[in-house]
Amino acid sequence: MQMDVQRTAKFWNKIADGYAKSTIGDMAAYEYTLERSASYMKETDRVLELGCGTGMTAVKFAPNVAEFVGSDVSDGMLEHCRARAEEAGLDNLRFQQAMVGDDSFQGEQFDIVMAHSLLHLLPDLERRLNDIRDLVKPGGLFISKTVCLGEGKGLKARALRGLIPMLQMIGKAPYVNSISVADLEAMLTWAGFKIIESGNFPNKVPPARYLVAQRI
Repeated sequence: MQMDVQRTAKFWNKIADGYAKSTIGDMAAYEYTLERSASYMKETDRVLELGCGTGMTAVKFAPNVAEFVGSDVSDGMLEHCRARAEEAGLDNLRFQQAMVGDDSFQGEQFDIVMAHSLLHLLPDLERRLNDIRDLVKPGGLFISKTVCLGEGKGLKARALRGLIPMLQMIGKAPYVNSISVADLEAMLTWAGFKIIESGNFPNKVPPARYLVAQRI
């Protein structure tokens, strides 16, 4: 796993500055899912975000909860996170370098665990969802938004799935799985979650599947 961590971190470190300057493609869908996620948060909650990127979402949510922890494999991304947090003046927000499945949060559990635009980037997703379940308190929530590249049989969808391996060969794309909505939801159920809210935001090909799941 150590080699995978190093390779993944190297890719995201390389694009961190450009990623921080990028704009959100569908702001309406982004803001809607932010609103839905915030509705589940209480001021007493401890929240963990996996794959927090440059910290934009963490900064938005931290004022709603007791403690917010953002984690990412890339120290380059985390530099932007810490700059955002300092600018916002948030003292209940911290960031930690971590990879899903390592022992960074061993023995800890959170009221809410979040993963936005992350699950489609994880190899061995079924195992990683079990790792994520262990981070959620019984009765707690896992909130995710996942690009489901396994959806769609049209030319655009097939072309996208064919392009990714070529980009990976030249170092222009990370690992990406082509999961379907049905398989993603089945894996969550097998991992011990009950889905309580779902939807595609944005609803296009491939869709970004928004899920709120409670640990049983």
